Amino acid sequence: MKLNKTILFGFLFIALGGFVFISDILNPIIRPITYTFLMGSSKGKDIMFFALMGILLILSQIIPRKIDVTKYLKISIVIGSVLLILGNLLELVFRLQMGIKLNTVFCSMTNTMSSTSILHTHLLKSILGEVITKIMGPFVQSNINTGVGLYSYVPTVGFLIILLIPVLFITLTFANQKRPWPTAILLSFFSSCLIIGAIDGGLWGTPAMVGIIGIWYIYRNGYYLNEFIASILNDNKLLKENEKIPAPYQKDKLSKKRFILNIALPILVIVLMLFLRCGIGIAGAEVDYYTVNIENMSDDVDFGHIPMEKIDNTTYHVTSNYNEMQLLNDLKVPLNNSCEYYTVSWNIFSYF
Repeated sequence: MKLNKTILFGFLFIALGGFVFISDILNPIIRPITYTFLMGSSKGKDIMFFALMGILLILSQIIPRKIDVTKYLKISIVIGSVLLILGNLLELVFRLQMGIKLNTVFCSMTNTMSSTSILHTHLLKSILGEVITKIMGPFVQSNINTGVGLYSYVPTVGFLIILLIPVLFITLTFANQKRPWPTAILLSFFSSCLIIGAIDGGLWGTPAMVGIIGIWYIYRNGYYLNEFIASILNDNKLLKENEKIPAPYQKDKLSKKRFILNIALPILVIVLMLFLRCGIGIAGAEVDYYTVNIENMSDDVDFGHIPMEKIDNTTYHVTSNYNEMQLLNDLKVPLNNSCEYYTVSWNIFSYF
């Protein structure tokens, strides 16, 4: 393995991740950037992103023998899609086992407050969080949410589903071997987003969408992207490297309209996924009021300024004027160490 710019960039990303772990100095600069593609970026996500990005860039240069990178990219797309679908099915199984509604956010108050929902699942994250907590223990900072509060609720099948993540990492590493530098960097980026999204957010989360559609984009249009960048930079070496990985469709064999359609297809898929995500949120929204269910609540809980209308011993209604995220965060204060868990119904319209 020769030391080149790709490997140096990889070490730079890993060093940046390490610096973010030990210091918060760069947070005001990094967080607004990573927030756009990691969906509510946190310190833990930032560290994981930079570490994964760096490792994938370094590993993209290590295998000397020739590998069919297109085959492994196809395999990665299949494994990644199956992983995301199974992650959401795991959320369904969990809710059926617990007897809670699909259109609610579940908040465990065991250990630390940890939440999960159909639109943003954290069940697989809790398994990884439990492993990290066992290994690193006191080194895990308090502002890094590992999701361990959900660990005891994870259905048994979840421990099998999470095994797909290392398999996906391996196939993505093979898929990125000796690619031209533009697609090598982008594939490392999208791969990092996909792995993070599978762990934190699931199928309908922004990181997973960016990751799986981005990898598919590299498969379909990576050749033409490299060609475009090479023509701008007048880089003959890049053009020559690009010819080693042919495109899945040939420009000269398609009409202009069909070629443009093939180029734009990933964008159309992104729009469709966003419509589906919003559609699920709208279909499950409870617009008249929030329904809050609290399990095993202490008798001395004071909800303070939160307008809780008691329906029965476990069920409350809250005005729909409340923002959903604010309600979730406000409830965790009086319910800290005062209940087993609580659920809050969706209201996507509260964000507008």
